[in-house]
Amino acid sequence: MTLYGYARVSTTDQDLSLQEAALRAAGCQVIRAEKKTGTRREGRAELDLLLQFLRPGDTLVITRIDRLARSLKDLQDIVHELKAKGVTLKATEQPVDTATAAGKAFFDMLGVFAEFETNLRRERQMEGIAAAKARGVYKGRKPKIDSDEVRRLHKMEQLSPTAIARRLGIARSSVYRFLPEADAHEDTEG
Repeated sequence: MTLYGYARVSTTDQDLSLQEAALRAAGCQVIRAEKKTGTRREGRAELDLLLQFLRPGDTLVITRIDRLARSLKDLQDIVHELKAKGVTLKATEQPVDTATAAGKAFFDMLGVFAEFETNLRRERQMEGIAAAKARGVYKGRKPKIDSDEVRRLHKMEQLSPTAIARRLGIARSSVYRFLPEADAHEDTEG
């Protein structure tokens, strides 16, 4: 049986050293670590590599459940993959051991709370944005497409929507959003 560790923090300015030290102290011979959000499983190359590498009888060790996933569905999917491979999951800071019934039950409860915490954070963020908008402080992100430039190219340089899209490196459908409907249908270049 081999112990493999997985450490994760959400942002590049956060430190992985405490998790890595805890995983080494738990006896992990190999530790994979990454700085990626836990709200989505996509793009977490180190986790994917580790999941492919694990073999029957191995144990995946994490410090806390929320280091593995913040979505209950992702958490359950990962556990299902581990179980299908004959791999158990343990957490160093929580009484989680999927080899036991009690550990599995506790694991499921922690997963629910991790997702709940993520949803609460998202709600607070949306409330904060709404309050900032009400105060006139929040304007949203800056538009990526300059609508005035689209209109100028169409009117002053008499470029077609296709030519504008090529020049600005944007989709033709984006150009159409900024042109009067009658002008948008004049595209002669296919």
